[in-house]
Formats: sequence, structure tokens, C-alpha cells
Amino acid sequence: MKIYGFPLSPFVRKVVVAVKEKRLDAEVVPSNPSDPDAEFLAASPFGKIPAFRDGDFALADSTAIITYLDAKYPEPALLPAAPEARARAVWFEEVADTVLTPTGAPIVLNRFLRPRLFGTEGDEAAAQAAEEALAKPLAYLESVATGEWLVGAEFTVGDIAVASTVRTLGYTGWRLDDAAYPNVAAWFGRVQQREGWKAAVATEDRIISAAGL
Repeated sequence: MKIYGFPLSPFVRKVVVAVKEKRLDAEVVPSNPSDPDAEFLAASPFGKIPAFRDGDFALADSTAIITYLDAKYPEPALLPAAPEARARAVWFEEVADTVLTPTGAPIVLNRFLRPRLFGTEGDEAAAQAAEEALAKPLAYLESVATGEWLVGAEFTVGDIAVASTVRTLGYTGWRLDDAAYPNVAAWFGRVQQREGWKAAVATEDRIISAAGL
């Protein structure tokens, strides 16, 4: 089993955490969509990360990959069986993928990618505007993060997706405001204590260190 991408991406991290939660063995293959090789493109024809291979089966897109993983390797489930709980898990994944990540993207671009990877100056005004815009999705999450996990007692793909975006933002120097968002901060603390999360972070740290970041 292989996962192609770079773990700074919350979408790549989402898949790595899912694999670790299921106690599966997978090699994370650092892959650059801007300079793709044939092996990566065979799994991701449009050059998107993450890409994934399990034997002869190849697939791209984090949501599609986790759908496959949960069907083929159902224990522990990351997509609950109950219709309402499953829908909520997918909803929180979408909040992360389509709201939280794009809203925070200018922070990552201008405070991390441009100065540290591209060697160019970041636009601090754009980063600051994005930081202010994060208040809306974070306030929503604060209002619903009242249980052990985002979908009650079940740890799901929704938790993985939201936590993955929070971790990526942390690379920029941004920090979750514990005073403003105590429920979110407590929830994120619980995520960080999970063995699957810790195993994924250890893999991530090794790859990022090897890349000189």
C-alpha cells in the first residue's frame, strides 16, 4: 500500500491518519504535483494529491480513498453505520475540505510556502485577512464540539479532516486560541492523543525533516 503526496497537505495527512487508525501498513511516497513522475501519474492522472495504491487498485482524492479504505478495511469504522451519524461525519469532512482549508490557505501560502519553499515574499495582508475569516468556521466548530468527538462518541473521518487542517495551519505559526475556542481546543487535544494520529505525525515529521523544512 502506498500514499503519494506531501504530508504538509491536510488532504494527504487525512489519508495517512486513516491508514494508521486502521493499523494498516502504507509507505508514504513524497510526490510533487508540479514535477510528477510516471508512478505518481499512474495513480493520479490529473496530478492531484493524495494518490493511493493498494495492490493493483489505484485512486486519487482523499475522500474517495477513505471511502475505499472504510469499505475494504472496515475496522475501526471511520464512516459510521447509522445514516445520521454517517451524514454528519461526511459533513464535517466537507467543512474541513471546502470551508476551513480554503479559508486558511492564504495563511499557509504567505507565511510558509512562499518564504520557506518558494523563496519569495508573502503577502501578510492576505494572511491577516484569512486569519480573520477563520473566525466564522471556528465559531461554528466551537458551537458543535461539545462531545468527545464531532459526531458524538464516534471518532470519524470528520475529526480527521478538521484536525488535519488545524495541524497544517500550525506550520505557519498560527495557533488555535484556547480562550476563544475552548471546545475546539479540548477536542483537538484529544485527537492529538490518539495512537493513529501520533503515528501519522511521526511519519510526517520524518519526511519533513528529510526535506529540510
